[in-house]
Amino acid sequence: MVTLVLPRLLDTAGTTRRSASMVERNVAALKSVYWLLLISGFVEPVLYLLSIGFGVGRLIDGIALPDGRVVEYAVFVAPAMLAASAMTGALAETTFNFFGKFKYQKLYDGIIATPVRPFEIALGELSWAMVRGSAYSAAFLAVMVTMGLTTGGRALLAFPAAVLTGFAFGSAGMALSTFMRSWQDFDLMASAQFTLFLFSGTFIPAEVYPAALRWLVEVTPLYRSVHLLRDVCVGGGGWWGLADVLYLLALTALGLTVASRRMVGLLYR
Repeated sequence: MVTLVLPRLLDTAGTTRRSASMVERNVAALKSVYWLLLISGFVEPVLYLLSIGFGVGRLIDGIALPDGRVVEYAVFVAPAMLAASAMTGALAETTFNFFGKFKYQKLYDGIIATPVRPFEIALGELSWAMVRGSAYSAAFLAVMVTMGLTTGGRALLAFPAAVLTGFAFGSAGMALSTFMRSWQDFDLMASAQFTLFLFSGTFIPAEVYPAALRWLVEVTPLYRSVHLLRDVCVGGGGWWGLADVLYLLALTALGLTVASRRMVGLLYR
């Protein structure tokens, strides 16, 4: 992994310029309907927050954090919705859209005739995905602050954590997309994404699960993202936040490595 990614990152000026050209291409290709997709992706987690965080929350006295503090249920759920929003925005770009460009539009077959390399295509598409994911995260954090679910200072710290979440899921989604054979294969990915959404400490603490299931939950990427963002937005996580950051950075590097290697094999065969 290091031998593949590090040399490309060391060529900072060239790699950044060529990756940015991919982002510029996507901006130029924007259609008016695309903004409707952006709005829909932001509205969904807000509706979950309102219906479950506040609706179901009225039936719950509070949720105890690991440090013993008890917080309102909406305060507990909101950072998880933020993590889910970052995940959804990143995956939408690096799975369906990426696969369509790769498999059917044959966009990247033409791009490799230019100086842009497969790794830079992957990095550029991931950066573009993060434009979408970051928009979701910023808007959702504004909603959280407005509703009193976190403070402005914590929201500023939570934003880069949400961006990191998007990078991790975006790179993983892109890597998985290179193995997809048809649109039907994405049904499996959608099922896995929804399972993560339900069982990542999103709506209940992971501590309530049986020991074996709890261990499985705690090694999933969405749980690590939820844990990190909950720690930043609410507090009480301690030094485990550093482990979450390292986990997500490793997932980002692994996803980029696999995606770029697969693209080299598929585009130059």
